[in-house]
Amino acid sequence: MTISISEPAFYELLYREIVDSSQHPDPDDEMDVTYNFPKLMGEGYSREIQLRPGLELSIGNLRLCDRIIIESPETEHSLHYHFHFSGGHEDKYTSIGGGQYIFHGSGLSPKTAIQCDEKQPFLEIEFRVEPECLHSFVGDNKGHLPIELQHLIRPCDELFYYRCSNATLPMQRIARQIVHCPYRGIAKRVYLEGKVLELMGILIGQEIEIHEGKSHLQSLKPDVVERIHYAREIILQQLDNPPSLNELARRVYLNECTLKRGFRLCFGTTVFGYLRNYKLEQARQLLETGEMKITEIARAIGYTSRSPFAAAFRKQFGMNPKEYQKSPKNSV
Repeated sequence: MTISISEPAFYELLYREIVDSSQHPDPDDEMDVTYNFPKLMGEGYSREIQLRPGLELSIGNLRLCDRIIIESPETEHSLHYHFHFSGGHEDKYTSIGGGQYIFHGSGLSPKTAIQCDEKQPFLEIEFRVEPECLHSFVGDNKGHLPIELQHLIRPCDELFYYRCSNATLPMQRIARQIVHCPYRGIAKRVYLEGKVLELMGILIGQEIEIHEGKSHLQSLKPDVVERIHYAREIILQQLDNPPSLNELARRVYLNECTLKRGFRLCFGTTVFGYLRNYKLEQARQLLETGEMKITEIARAIGYTSRSPFAAAFRKQFGMNPKEYQKSPKNSV
């Protein structure tokens, strides 16, 4: 079955009933509000946090009961980043799934139909930035944007800029830290705004690279990208005894310099940084099961003691393993 609904009607249903204050995610912050997802269409919630005027963050965690088509009218659009841990959506212009994001500039959002599939649960974060707020962050002393970023802010009668891509590992790490924020009240607001600004920094860096013609899509040949991905498969198959850089480069027929550069461009980190991140992700999943002690998990992913494992885990996810075990879980 497919449910078709207009965007105004959808948001009227969504915002009709605020979750009771006793279930409020942060009773110390009146600008942090959770809305129940309409039972007609599924179950879950949307959490909306206004970090400052012109800067909003939302976290969605829901499961649809049917496929949904949301009819969206032509409208003015703010700058917008939308990342899916799981689930996805598509419309006439874009299509993203789990592990991917879409980045819109401001301007005119054309009339379209947004299709959301019910096969996977949705866990997502997004932030919205008004043009005035972006100018305050990255504008010069007169509030003007650098030429490399001027395409992000367009008049309300001009089609907005957009691009879709796979989220880099740093993006995914920051998104997890947002979902698992360990603070409340003013500390939470400062923490979350800092994380949103980190994401903005990554996105702005990518935009500048694209403007300057240095995007990895242009600087790596397709056969090199294929070999870089093959190198990743090799290290994931040999997690317990990964090959040296020299050996890995030899096996994928690249020199070490190209391997290191290509790996960073494709995956946002070094070869062994990727390996470390992958193992820490395994550790995070093991912590969620609650079936192993922290010391056992540390040893399982190659750490000889709990202390260095805890330090690496905190650097990656923003909290200690023990804190993570006690935090609310959202399957990320």
